[in-house]
Amino acid sequence: MAISTARRSRASSRESGSGMTAITFKRGFDEVVANVETVIRGKSDVVRLALVAMLCEGHVLFEDLPGTGKSMLARALAESMNAESNRVQCTPDMLPGDITGSSILDQKRGAFDFRPGPIFCNILLADEINRATPKTQSALLEAMAERRVSVDGTTYDLSRPFLVLATQNPVEQAGTFPLPEAQLDRFLFKLSMGYMSRDYEYQVMFDNSNKLAIEDIKPVIDPDAVNAMIAYASTVAVAEEVGMYIVDLVHATRADPAVAAGGSPRASIALLRASRVLAASDGRTHVYPDDVRAVLQPVLGHRVILNPDAILRGESIEAVLERITNQVKTPMMSRGRERQAVEAGS
Repeated sequence: MAISTARRSRASSRESGSGMTAITFKRGFDEVVANVETVIRGKSDVVRLALVAMLCEGHVLFEDLPGTGKSMLARALAESMNAESNRVQCTPDMLPGDITGSSILDQKRGAFDFRPGPIFCNILLADEINRATPKTQSALLEAMAERRVSVDGTTYDLSRPFLVLATQNPVEQAGTFPLPEAQLDRFLFKLSMGYMSRDYEYQVMFDNSNKLAIEDIKPVIDPDAVNAMIAYASTVAVAEEVGMYIVDLVHATRADPAVAAGGSPRASIALLRASRVLAASDGRTHVYPDDVRAVLQPVLGHRVILNPDAILRGESIEAVLERITNQVKTPMMSRGRERQAVEAGS
C-alpha cells in the first residue's frame, strides 16, 4: 500500500507553542529524575516510568510490599515539581466523599458548601487501594478517567498535572476488594518498586538516620513547565510503520493461544502516549520501535489475562509478552525515513 510522505507521521513538531523543544524537555525530565533519585536510590527505571506516566496524563498502580518507598516516590515527585500532594490510606469504612469531597451544611447561611477532598491535588497517593470498597474505588477511578468530580449536580475540574499513585499489597488479602480487570485497565502502568540492593539500602539507611531525606529536597521545575512538557510530548512524531507496530503488538495479544483477554484499544493508546514521552525524554522528536518495546511490559502486564490452561502450564504474562514481541516483525526505519516522519509532522 502506497503511503504518501505527508501521511508518514500522525503528529510532531520540533517545537510546541509554549517554546518547549526536545532539548528543554530532556533537560527538565532529567532534572526531575535526578532530584527524585536523591531520595529514591537505585530505582531509576521506576522513577522514570512514574514521571512518564505523569507526562502521559496517566496513572500508576504499584503492587509491592510495604516500606519499599512508594509514598516517598510520590512525595519526591511532588516536591521536585513544587506541586501539591496528598495521601489517602484506604480502609473498608472509607466513603467516596472521603476522597472526592462532599457538601457540608453551613448553619449560619442555611446553605451547603462544597469541601474539596484530598483528590484535589497534583499527585495523590492512594495507599492500599484494594482495602477500599468497590464503591469508593469507583469514585477514585472515575476522577482518574474524567479528571473531574461531580457532587450534587455540580462538576469540579481537577488540577493539572494530575497523577494517582495507587498501591496494593500482594500479601494479607483477607478483607480486601481486588480491582476487577476492567478497572485495572484504567491505570497506564502497573509497576513494582522491589527491594533495593545492599549498597543502596546501606546508603538510604544513613541518609534517613537523623531525619527523612525528603525534607531536604527542593523544586527543580514548576507545574506550568510540567504542563508544557505534557503538551510537547503529544507532538512527538510517530511514523506510520511504528504506529502499525503498536497496533500489531496489541492485536497479537488477542490472538495468542495462552491469552483469554488481550489488550484493548485503550492499551494501544497507552503504548503510543508512553512511547512518545519516552522518546522525548531521550531528546528525540520521533518514536523508535525500541521505545514501544521499553514500555510494553508495564502497559500490557496488567491488561492481558491468561486462560486457565496457560495458568496450569505455569506460563507467565511476562513470558507471553516476550514471545509476542519476538513474533511481531519490528519495522526498520532508516535515518531518511526518520527525517521524513519529523518533516511530515512539522
